[in-house]
Amino acid sequence: METKPYVIALDLDGTLLKDDKTISENTLQTIQRLKNDGHYVCISTGRPYRSSSMYYEQMKLTTPIVNFNGAFVHHPKDDSWGRYHTSLPLDVVKQLVDISESYNVHNVLAEVIDDVYFHYHDEHLIDAFNMNTTNVTVGDLRENLGEDVTSVLIHAKEEDVPAIRSYLSDVHAEVIDHRRWAAPWHVIEIIKSGMNKAVGLQKISDYYGVPRERIIAFGDEDNDLEMLEFAGCGVAMGNGIDEVKQIANRTTATNEEDGVARFLQEYFSL
Repeated sequence: METKPYVIALDLDGTLLKDDKTISENTLQTIQRLKNDGHYVCISTGRPYRSSSMYYEQMKLTTPIVNFNGAFVHHPKDDSWGRYHTSLPLDVVKQLVDISESYNVHNVLAEVIDDVYFHYHDEHLIDAFNMNTTNVTVGDLRENLGEDVTSVLIHAKEEDVPAIRSYLSDVHAEVIDHRRWAAPWHVIEIIKSGMNKAVGLQKISDYYGVPRERIIAFGDEDNDLEMLEFAGCGVAMGNGIDEVKQIANRTTATNEEDGVARFLQEYFSL
């Protein structure tokens, strides 16, 4: 191999995936070529592993994966690599349920890696989240949760989202980070403070001994900002939010226009 290996980190939704949640044939072939050339392609997503594993398999990856925006990092093919799980304290989660009830939110979900706990029964959400998992528990989270939690999702009324987020920043800023999902979901996602995709990407690049100047990361949303800043080459998608484009070194085409493949083909002169 003439070139030194790069780490290429891919966000899923709005980046690698088209709007129909598939990977284009052009993108798949480009990724196979880069892997054959010795580069390390990895997924870095806010999704849990259970709803990103199908893309991991489709791309035939053999690298560690960043899930829950960095709160869970592991290697699906190598248990000895380690499992880095940074969780929310149970007492904080119970306080989050209390505040959610006071706002009469639609639901609160707690995820413990790939097990999902629903505070209220909710057929619509259960269908939406029940990807590749059978471990769904429904009922009062304060009673059903017995261990610390990877992620909490509060599904609130749209008009209450700013007030709840403001409360979270005031009361729990030391402990948690929260982000708002893109429409149509009025969901507040909460993970342990200091967790972001860059934390996971650094573990992976350190493992492979690849310096920051040989890391390329692609993203489109606010949960990609730290990762794009960390990478030597942060690439914003054409459909990305303004903050992402401002922080990125480069901007490529949209996720519907094969932005990832087009950038990589040009960068590596494929």
